[in-house]
Amino acid sequence: MATDLSENNVATALAENERIESHLHPQGSTDLDAHLVPTGHEEVWRFTPMRRLAGLHKDTPIGDASALTIGVDAPDGVLVTQEGNDTKGASGYLPADRIAARAWHAADGALTITVPTEAVIDAPTIVTISGESIESASAQHLVIKAEAFSKATIVLRYTGSAMLTENVEIIASDSAKLTVVSLQDWADDAIHLTHHHALVSRDAMLRHVAVTFGGDVVRFTGSVEYDGPGGEVELLGIYFADAGQHLEHRLFVDHNAPKTISNVDYKGALQGKDAHGVWIGDVLIRKIAQGINTYESNRNLVLTDGCRADSVPNLEIETGDIEGAGHASTTGRFDDEQLFYLQSRGISAEEARRLVVRGFFADIIRKIGIPDIEAQLVQAVEDELRLSNA
Repeated sequence: MATDLSENNVATALAENERIESHLHPQGSTDLDAHLVPTGHEEVWRFTPMRRLAGLHKDTPIGDASALTIGVDAPDGVLVTQEGNDTKGASGYLPADRIAARAWHAADGALTITVPTEAVIDAPTIVTISGESIESASAQHLVIKAEAFSKATIVLRYTGSAMLTENVEIIASDSAKLTVVSLQDWADDAIHLTHHHALVSRDAMLRHVAVTFGGDVVRFTGSVEYDGPGGEVELLGIYFADAGQHLEHRLFVDHNAPKTISNVDYKGALQGKDAHGVWIGDVLIRKIAQGINTYESNRNLVLTDGCRADSVPNLEIETGDIEGAGHASTTGRFDDEQLFYLQSRGISAEEARRLVVRGFFADIIRKIGIPDIEAQLVQAVEDELRLSNA
């Protein structure tokens, strides 16, 4: 029997989507009492080093963003405003854990970036968030809106030392094309826990890129849901964990509308004692989501002894009437044959190693589409490799 994808029927089905009870995506709430203090034994926290969160999951005081320096370089046509607390939740997002809920209440209003209807903005909007100390915790709330038929790129760059909890809402309206790049380029002592939630409307395209090189503990959580058929999402990420660093990325794509697409591709490299990379991917295909296509992939390259990479892809499928669904996860060391091939042609072992790692990340870096950012990331990879050779 053919599926009726008329606008009224899709809207009704979206409204009637059942809440899926799962440890992978607990029910959200702004009520702090609805979120128990995590112990680290819960499935969603079992990889996170709770002792290194400085009590953010308990009762450590959290202030607003006044302790941070926030600069916005926006081209003409992009609107940047500071809105009140009633702007929070514009994407339908509700905090899914205690730290996100604490950030929700501690943040004073929401910094809102709006790309107006049909505006095509060629130059990226750069938002720089900088800190100077981890002595106190800060919270902020960001809302990024791409209105119908607009096109833009937003870059969030995090630098310096800070203890930051935040919620970021991303809204891609009908037929919008939005790219959001999040660069975690923190100092070595930073603690950053962030949740990015995206709402993708009919025929909209969202490309989200998460880059994590800096910080002591970074826990990045991303979630996506659709507001109508035809939406497309590409979630890309690269991370490079050095000795002692904990870099964690948790992704959830909720295919709650038919004829939607998602592609998740994350790559990580690890070097040094106790370097720890965590990637958790989950895709939920609901009963209504006929004709969707999804794939998720995570690949890790271990450069030295003493590292640990945890990679867990998940698929939850409630209908078989789909175009395709799959996932892949690999963790391994250098390919000895590749290194031998390069060295047999007169390339030194150090240079061969550099070329292999650079090639490992190259396909994702090239997809960012911002030459300056791409060049900076290539240089960042080079700098990381120099650390291992020092």
